[in-house]
Amino acid sequence: MKHITPTVALMSLLSLGACNKTGKIEYPAAPADSTVYEVFGMKVADTYRPLENDTAAATAAWVEAENRVTSDYLSKIPFRNALHDRLTELNRYQKNGLPWKGKDGHFYFFRNDGLSNQSVLYRASDAEGTDAEVFIDPNKLSDDGTVALTGVFESHDGRYMAYTISRSGSDWTEIFVVETATGRLLDDHIEWAKFTGAAWQGDGFYYSAYDRPEAGKEYSSANEYHKVYYHKLGTPQSADKIAYENRNEPLHFHTAEVADDESLLMIMGGGQGHGNSLYVKDLRKAGAPWTTIEESQDLTMEPVKAFDGKMYVYTSVDAPRYRLVEIDPKRPGRTHWREVVAQPDSAVFTGADFAGDKIIARFDKDASNRAWIYGLDGKREREIEFPTYGTAGFSAERGNDDVFYSFSSFTYPSAIYRYNLATGESTPFKSSAIKNFNSADYVTEQVFYPSADGTKIPMFVTRHKDVEPDGTNPVYLYGYGGFNVPLNPTFSPNRLLWLENGGIYAQANLRGGSEYGEEWHEAGTKMNKLNVFNDFIAAAEYLVEQGWTKPELLTIEGGSNGGLLVGACVNMRPDLFRVAIPRVGVMDMMRYHLFTIGWNWAHDYGTADDSPEMAKYLLEYSPLHNISNDGTPYPAIMVTTADHDDRVVPAHSFKYAAALQASDTGDRPKLIRIDSKAGHGAGKPVSKVIDEYADIYSFIFHNLGLTPDGPKAEKETE
Repeated sequence: MKHITPTVALMSLLSLGACNKTGKIEYPAAPADSTVYEVFGMKVADTYRPLENDTAAATAAWVEAENRVTSDYLSKIPFRNALHDRLTELNRYQKNGLPWKGKDGHFYFFRNDGLSNQSVLYRASDAEGTDAEVFIDPNKLSDDGTVALTGVFESHDGRYMAYTISRSGSDWTEIFVVETATGRLLDDHIEWAKFTGAAWQGDGFYYSAYDRPEAGKEYSSANEYHKVYYHKLGTPQSADKIAYENRNEPLHFHTAEVADDESLLMIMGGGQGHGNSLYVKDLRKAGAPWTTIEESQDLTMEPVKAFDGKMYVYTSVDAPRYRLVEIDPKRPGRTHWREVVAQPDSAVFTGADFAGDKIIARFDKDASNRAWIYGLDGKREREIEFPTYGTAGFSAERGNDDVFYSFSSFTYPSAIYRYNLATGESTPFKSSAIKNFNSADYVTEQVFYPSADGTKIPMFVTRHKDVEPDGTNPVYLYGYGGFNVPLNPTFSPNRLLWLENGGIYAQANLRGGSEYGEEWHEAGTKMNKLNVFNDFIAAAEYLVEQGWTKPELLTIEGGSNGGLLVGACVNMRPDLFRVAIPRVGVMDMMRYHLFTIGWNWAHDYGTADDSPEMAKYLLEYSPLHNISNDGTPYPAIMVTTADHDDRVVPAHSFKYAAALQASDTGDRPKLIRIDSKAGHGAGKPVSKVIDEYADIYSFIFHNLGLTPDGPKAEKETE
């Protein structure tokens, strides 16, 4: 059995970092002022308001100084390099993406040899890739791998492929076009696009963009007036025509889709509700008016497929666990809709793919993926059997019998299967092998534990099969709980390092996600947000009560909304955790809506401008505003953020870290790790991911008082 050993005697925690004569870490002085503002009569101190100016010289100097302290601390952990080497080895395996058949007759697929910073897009004459050639290699777009290929979009005639890129992790998107027959890059280049793909019609495509931002505020200023443009190939972006905008709603997103036969243009609007509006125009008739299918953004209306003048729409209308309906835009009223896949009784319908003359309907049952085959008439035919708890993704197309799906779980690297629509058979197609790792050595269980109000919360617990509930196991507890996002079982090679060293990985499916439909989601939003934090705290208490661990060995981690979760729970129960990793978190709940797209989160959080009650509620749990300053011992905390994060701007983490360091919360370290040329997380180069996890795991093991002994060691006799 793999193991970890005590290391407190080996190296004192206080010996690391820049320390004064008392042994405490000396943190840099943060830019500060005396800002106090008023919200519905409540006075709110904002001492570190200057850190919101991410381009100021004082902020840059503070960032540099903080990174020096953090780097110095981490560099002195003796096993950090060994962890980095092992993480590199765990990532050194071929990762295969799902193949799909393009309209030019070629098969396309992504592949990564394991350590390439970005996955490469290949094409071949067959799905097996026997004559595969590189089609787009994003690794050649930058020297350091920080340019990510974020999407590819083929024209309906197969002549062109538009592709989107992101630089340094930013949400800002650029669009380029390649001629598929020759691989020639065209001159077309779109800038300042965001939250968009390329929806082809004729010799051009629709895309969504904002106006060019003010210089110096590209990554912080609020994004308003999202517009849909049409770009004709061979013309400059300045000549692009606005296809859709709503000048009355500056805080709406607009996304375009085009029917397979280019008969319909569909515009989805979002940004201020749990769902989206839906408008349709007939592209076959010049000057055709817009038809409103759904005006409210409080209901989900997502087109899955459109052809022959009809739309198949994934919706929450009259279905909080979702369903699939067929809609004729000529008769858009709900009484005319035809239900194709009904809302399930004991699961959540999560989406659909068209394959041949069938529909693959995807469901979540207790946070794990299921899939069934349906006929176009809505008749349920058979289930696609998966090996265990896990997550599946499909590659399928209407009129094409080539169906592939991927499956992964906590300890199952993604494997690709070929599915026979006629027989229902799944055949292994491509799999992955990781050196010194055997999935059979690990088990995953699902448990249901009571939250503070008695609600049963599901949680996956993954461990080596020999780990016993003897109270001595380090536990890594992860959560999110928001924005209708489910936490399904997924694979991460980086997580294996924790597991192979005797650690337990626990993933709690908190309210606020979509695991049980819209009711579950709303139970974790706005004035119900405390439910999410209570669910997470209850997960930790359950793991202790069941004998898996103890507070001295418990680490919590979460990113984005999950960073908020970690920050809030640390303030509420600092005694329950030894280490906390809030990553790219929303930490200032009073001002989050003033930056980039923060206003888009109001439907989950509410804002301090809504009402006195909402403002008071936010202030009472906001991580930044509720840090103890009375000597209460806090866990060891390492905050992470990045300089190009324009989703959750780094000011959140800056202000939170500065406040932590200035408060009396005990002697455990309160560090911040600020990555450069990186964003919210998507598209991060493999090398940066490995660096980050080496730092995170080093920090965790060291502050648990443990040293990892690698994948081959046996458990030490205590």
